[in-house]
Amino acid sequence: MLPPQRIAVTGSSGLVGTALVGHLKSEGHTVQRLVRRSASAPDEISWDPTTGFVDLVALEGVDAVIHLAGAGVGDKRWTTKYKSEILNSRLLGTTAIAQAVAAVKPQVFISASAMGWYGETGNRAVTENDRGGEDFLATVCREWENAADLAGDVRTVKLRTGLVLDPTGGALGRMIPLFRFGIGGRLGSGKQWWSWITLHDVIRSITFALENPIAGPINLTAPNPCTNQEFTAALARALHRPAVFPVPSIALKLAFGGFSIEMLGSKRVVPDALVNAGFTFDYPHIGAALTALVD
Repeated sequence: MLPPQRIAVTGSSGLVGTALVGHLKSEGHTVQRLVRRSASAPDEISWDPTTGFVDLVALEGVDAVIHLAGAGVGDKRWTTKYKSEILNSRLLGTTAIAQAVAAVKPQVFISASAMGWYGETGNRAVTENDRGGEDFLATVCREWENAADLAGDVRTVKLRTGLVLDPTGGALGRMIPLFRFGIGGRLGSGKQWWSWITLHDVIRSITFALENPIAGPINLTAPNPCTNQEFTAALARALHRPAVFPVPSIALKLAFGGFSIEMLGSKRVVPDALVNAGFTFDYPHIGAALTALVD
């Protein structure tokens, strides 16, 4: 465990950010949240990703910067305008934070990315050493990670996060009510690979990256990805409900537009960097993970 540190966090109000800030405080760290307005409390630092402003005076002396902010890829239909917002929120925000990191030089910079880096992988398992894809989210992730490199010689970790599972939000939070009512089922063919990780293990992984001298991209995914059919069957078992109402691909495309590509696409991502660095997952298998989460 690290001695108490001063850690700055963007995106502190999101699913991961909220849990991370609570965990870091429980470990005795001082957490300062970067907010997109004038700071009004001792634990706040002002920044504006659209203009590139970061209050460097307030940021000076931090031991670590964790950058999680960015528009949600599944929050809205992928109109041309929203796709631009997805890209710009990451490119502009990460550029501003990485340049600030280069100026104040903390011990480590941890920047969010996503497994979208790999694009469509089909049945092929991919690790951090595999090349990126060519679709929209792969392009976003490439720009995102390139911006993080502006941190210069500060140790930089890029979190290629998979599907984060927690009953309080995200995809699982949306799925649980449907399955409780007995109207859940596989999406499309169900054969597509889903690379997932519990929120619990996300927080443990980020803490591990703070405490250990790893750098570069790390896949934040459990070591045992599963197909969508396996996922929905495991969720149904955990909730003691049937999973007999598959959602046709055309219905997903009508409901979600471009984002349906991600729901129906296949990403079989494995966390070689974390495992090789000695990290162990508390929830490596989907059945036990979902049973614990919905119990």
